[in-house]
Amino acid sequence: MKLNDQKLRELGLAVIQVEALAIAALAAQINENFITACKLLFNCTGRVVVIGMGKSGHIAGKIAATLASTGTPAFFVHPGEASHGDLGMITRQDVVLALSNSGETEEILKILPLIKRLGVPLIAMTGNPASTLGVVASTHINVAVEQEACPLGLAPTSSTTAALVMGDALAVSLLEARGFTRDDFALSHPGGSLGRRLLLRVSDIMHAGDNIPSVPASALISQALLEMTEKKLGMTAIVDTGNRVIGIFTDGDLRRMLGKNLDIHNTTITEVMTPQCTVISADILAAEAMQIMEQKKINALIVVDEQKMMLGALNMHDLIRAGIV
Repeated sequence: MKLNDQKLRELGLAVIQVEALAIAALAAQINENFITACKLLFNCTGRVVVIGMGKSGHIAGKIAATLASTGTPAFFVHPGEASHGDLGMITRQDVVLALSNSGETEEILKILPLIKRLGVPLIAMTGNPASTLGVVASTHINVAVEQEACPLGLAPTSSTTAALVMGDALAVSLLEARGFTRDDFALSHPGGSLGRRLLLRVSDIMHAGDNIPSVPASALISQALLEMTEKKLGMTAIVDTGNRVIGIFTDGDLRRMLGKNLDIHNTTITEVMTPQCTVISADILAAEAMQIMEQKKINALIVVDEQKMMLGALNMHDLIRAGIV
């Protein structure tokens, strides 16, 4: 069969349109049942155990991961393995969130009596409120869709998307209810770029001590150039006798200076520096320093304390090496 570009485009758009309509229809299901589910999850003193088979199992795993990373301890249990020992992972303090589009998934129904015996609250997320799972659950969230995006109406497409979106709705609602912050989020993502952006502070990556490019106000341009060359940050701070920052001289200032025909061995750096330069504090996030550089269109920053005493310096390359950019 020969591929037709236009036909492929039409099929792709049709899938997106069908699934978009399925998601839009979910708004009607943000009702009392949804609120009850949120309260059960919020008040859980143990963990949220998310279960599902097949494609629903994949969605269940993602929902568990999203809950766990946003302040609600959760993990996925395969219902087929649960009846062979993994059910021991569920304690009386937990809440079970079960996903099944039909609400009649055999592997889930098989472990329902054990869940009930533990007295564990059961939240069902199905496409059939009248199903066995929907009826026995403590609360039921209806994620029924009018049609699957699959033209055969067989492959779970719209239904899994609807379940995934509803899972996100639960997770984000709980996030807000718990007062979960950016710092809390970063603590659960320390190894990734999100963690670096939310945890890393200027003090963690700035050059300090003898590595700070700095010259006194009395220094000649030639001395400042030597300092810049040695410290390799593309700039040098100019400080007064009390080590307070009074200006900066950068590679850009050097290029602008070249047309002035100045004698670098007899001209002081204060004549060509940029006074009242942008400075930052050591305790701000490195990501904020990057935003300042982008807004000001500069490549380096001097770090100071409240009295403008110099503490450090950093440039865009430091941010890149730290994984902030």
